[in-house]
Amino acid sequence: MRATQAREFGGPEVLVPVELPDPVAGPGQVLVAVAAVDTIFVETQVRAGWGQEFFPITPPYVPGGGIAGTVRATGEGVDPAWAGRRVIASIGSTGGYAELAVAPVEALAAVPDEVSLTDAAALVHDGVTATELLATTALRAGEQVLVVGASGGMGTVLVQLAKAAGARVVGVARGEHKTALVRELGADAVIDAAAPDWVERARRELGGGGADVVLDGVGGEIGLAAFSLVADGGRFSAHGAPTGGFAPVDGAGAEARGVRLLGIGDVQLTAPRHAALAGEVLRSAARGDLHPVIGGTFPLERAAAAHEAIESRKLLGKAVLTV
Repeated sequence: MRATQAREFGGPEVLVPVELPDPVAGPGQVLVAVAAVDTIFVETQVRAGWGQEFFPITPPYVPGGGIAGTVRATGEGVDPAWAGRRVIASIGSTGGYAELAVAPVEALAAVPDEVSLTDAAALVHDGVTATELLATTALRAGEQVLVVGASGGMGTVLVQLAKAAGARVVGVARGEHKTALVRELGADAVIDAAAPDWVERARRELGGGGADVVLDGVGGEIGLAAFSLVADGGRFSAHGAPTGGFAPVDGAGAEARGVRLLGIGDVQLTAPRHAALAGEVLRSAARGDLHPVIGGTFPLERAAAAHEAIESRKLLGKAVLTV
């Protein structure tokens, strides 16, 4: 089968097309003919050698943990009715950048006819994680939420879901094109992070009292600055680190203000839970209530170009590989 492999840690150029043996579905697994593959920022970081304590991966390896495609074969103990069905699955951290991939049957979610496999792939991670984030932070109608990194793959979903939940949404993005996108998605206010006084602008937009919930998908100093905008007694989720690290929030300071701190570890899901949420997200997309924003699609052989686009920070929404 065709695949793209990271031959070593390094820049996007280490991603090269290769031919590999076809995988075989084992007990409790299915073989998926992959049509589209999710790409997320953390994959570019892992490719560069970051996060070994979280992702103990040794090159060469095939990146990709979120796939959409059609079940080609079923393994022992799997209902043969899955064969031929369009599905998405989260398969871990590796194996997705390929024509064929193996997935545990408990990780599968059926893709409705109304949803393309490219759109489904765009939601396999960000749609599910965003849904769980809003559940974990217990966002309620009438509350104010600040979404940092609102123009990214997950940020665009968070804006839509938070609005649907009845919250007042303030989005933070960088540059004219990104802020325009966030406004189009329904944010009540948008702050340009390129402005040197963006924190004060956000504070004024939040009415001075701060946000009930801050969803930080950026991390680093921007995330730390966003922490100052959470209201006393509010919730702060530090789930993104494209800056190279999560927001370095002082736990004692948060406790003194009654702020509940949450991180990416609070939204780690079992395969069945992920599949259940994926089904919920896909049904929402099928109804037209949720629209994934795909800024670029790239053929499997050009995975390096997809990583370059993600790292350039110029892409709106997501990059998706097509097979």
